[in-house]
Amino acid sequence: MFVSYKWLQQYVDLEGISANELAEKITKSGIEVEGVDKKSEGVSGVVVGHVLEKVKHPQADKLNICQVDIGAEEPVQIVCGAPNVDKGQKVAVATVGAVLPGNFKIKKAKLRGEASHGMICSLQELGIESKLIAKEYSTGIFVFPNDVEVGTDALEQLGLNDEILELGLTPNRSDCLSMLGVAYEVGAILGKEVKWPEHSVSEGDEKAADYISVKVEDKEANPLYTAKVIKDVKVGPSPLWLQTTLMASGIRPHNNIVDITNYILLEYGQPLHAFDYDKIGSKEIVVRTAKENETMVTLDDAERKLQPHQLVITNGSEPIALAGVMGGANSEVSDSTTTVLLESAYFSAASVRRTSKDHALRSEASARYEKGVDPERVRAAAERAAALMEQYAGGTVLEGTVEVDTLVVEPAVVSITIEKINTLLGTDLSMEQVQDIFSALKFESTVEGSTITVTVPTRRGDITIEEDLVEEVARLYGYDNIPKTLPAASGTAGKLSPYQAKRRIVRRFLEGAGLYQAVSYALTSATKATAFAIEKGDTVKLAMPMSEERSVLRQSIVPQLLEALQYNVARQNDSVALYETGTVFLQTEGEALPEEREHVAGAITGVWHTQLWQGEKKQLDFFVAKGILEGLFKKLGVAGRITFAATEVEGMHPGRTAAVSLDGKYIGYVGQVHPTVEQQHDIKETYVFELSLEALLNADVAPIAYESIPRFPSITRDIALVLDKETIAGDIKNIIIEAGGKLLKDVAVFDLYEGDRMEEGKKSIAFSLKYFDPAKTLTDEEVTKAHEKVLKAVKEKAGAELRG
Repeated sequence: MFVSYKWLQQYVDLEGISANELAEKITKSGIEVEGVDKKSEGVSGVVVGHVLEKVKHPQADKLNICQVDIGAEEPVQIVCGAPNVDKGQKVAVATVGAVLPGNFKIKKAKLRGEASHGMICSLQELGIESKLIAKEYSTGIFVFPNDVEVGTDALEQLGLNDEILELGLTPNRSDCLSMLGVAYEVGAILGKEVKWPEHSVSEGDEKAADYISVKVEDKEANPLYTAKVIKDVKVGPSPLWLQTTLMASGIRPHNNIVDITNYILLEYGQPLHAFDYDKIGSKEIVVRTAKENETMVTLDDAERKLQPHQLVITNGSEPIALAGVMGGANSEVSDSTTTVLLESAYFSAASVRRTSKDHALRSEASARYEKGVDPERVRAAAERAAALMEQYAGGTVLEGTVEVDTLVVEPAVVSITIEKINTLLGTDLSMEQVQDIFSALKFESTVEGSTITVTVPTRRGDITIEEDLVEEVARLYGYDNIPKTLPAASGTAGKLSPYQAKRRIVRRFLEGAGLYQAVSYALTSATKATAFAIEKGDTVKLAMPMSEERSVLRQSIVPQLLEALQYNVARQNDSVALYETGTVFLQTEGEALPEEREHVAGAITGVWHTQLWQGEKKQLDFFVAKGILEGLFKKLGVAGRITFAATEVEGMHPGRTAAVSLDGKYIGYVGQVHPTVEQQHDIKETYVFELSLEALLNADVAPIAYESIPRFPSITRDIALVLDKETIAGDIKNIIIEAGGKLLKDVAVFDLYEGDRMEEGKKSIAFSLKYFDPAKTLTDEEVTKAHEKVLKAVKEKAGAELRG
């Protein structure tokens, strides 16, 4: 809701309170003010000018040379390219030295050899959005009415010296979808009275009932319908103040009749609709539900196929409006209209909401009907609109109002004790203070003992229970004034559990390794639910899924990470590394609810490391993914208990996938995604891993033991072993470690050879072995003795021979 600060002053005295101060007070009372927009901020030097002469530019067909009176001693010459500029117009002129939106400064200039001392402005150039400008001025300059004084501030004439408060209303506060509703709110906050707009109508001799009758068939959806008739109207532009008021509130001006209905919509919060009486084609209005396969064309020129539950306004035979949503093109007010039928009605929120949703058609009217309008303002709004049509369209308001009224609305009456208010708020308010708050809100109240009974006006349909009254007291008393208390100390300081602390270590390590954390949906499709799963079981399906793509609980995180990679790669983010710690769901037989298990998964694609200056480029491979996990295992203190072994996982590359085991128990896998799966996702070579996080974090870890940096030199021995091709390097490494004893501190593979010089079916793997003793310098004899044990073990257990 856009609220004009100047317009609001017509209803509440705001003297001494700036727009920003008012915005802060409204926000503190419970309605957020999302911003205060000063329309003329940064704009200056724009005045009303009078075009005295206009001649064609001798050197340009689309330019005109204008002599413009701007209230100075002499007229100024301005070259203007607007197609609608003409002699005799009063226009907005940015004088030399003026500043327009965007810090655009006006200087003396020459256009095709002719001097130009200023600029005749369009509304767009003054900062007004194109969609809010009347159609006749949407492609040219704006022309003021003739009664505007030359030389006056054009920004003031256009209402641009105003400040607009944007209220972020929640659905329950539909009462503030009107200026009067906001006025009541501001009046309560400031302790000021609300001034209602005054109006009077000089009714004609004829009666409205002689021109129209009203019949309502669905009284539940439309319990109150009123119609007034205004004759002899002259349709034309609205007065300038009305146009600028609508534009400031986000509504485009059309003509005086339509603009008045929109103005009342904003002022009272009551939607109105004006029909061209002569186009209705009958002397009756029938409100009914639509017939099967009935159609109508709405004001936006769209043909609408109606459904039997939708409420329509008809002339007795065909629809002329969608009730509460939009009027029909067949009864639209135009320049030729002379008699107006003015509708003001109360439609049920459910009916309007359903119709609006069916047609994907939301309007200012439907937005208010959906949330509920004040039934007490239905007639008052029509009377006010009729008075304005008499004043600004020269109309004659016929005597009386034709209506159907079956509406029964009783104000809500709610009682509450002062003790309950103070208990819920933690305050010590007196009954007099609470009464004053309800009085400021214009709620009637009576007190009996410690109980206060409040009669809530119909404009506040959101207040129905005791807690609503407590909320009103709290926000008007001031949330800042409510006492603050801290919970009593229990003696136990909060902290992370060991599991939570380790999980945080996992996340920090993976982020430090270059992976970004992802948070994906736990819901997936039936085909993806079991893909890449460490353990597979029966899937868990939702009873009412939003879509088939989100209908089953996942058993693996990897498919969602691959979707995220696909999304990023499609947007030229070629190198992406993601991880996620999340829950998978396994159905246990005989259990109503699935078992939730926490996993950690990662997905990496693209180049792992690039150093363009040094010409380095590290391509992603299996050992990068494995290395990340080895670093994680070391960080968690379980590195010595982890083993990797070749395995096959559905969806993974059969030769580049390893099973990961902790203390001999399988906890997950790491490897390359199968090329066919990569092709399906339109991604390049990609490596993934998924592990049981619970198994990792719940593993018992020995306390950290101090080990001094060795003061004595180490001795390194390299060996190249000839082995069968099927022999796994990890198995040989384990044999070496077992045979090496206490002196052997480190073993690493540094070469693999499978060439022409190697016997068929054989390969050569080279290991580097590091020996040292933390207590002394090793002798060659000691190292040789330990090394010979290693050579003997690999020969006997693996059939390995030293390569010559």
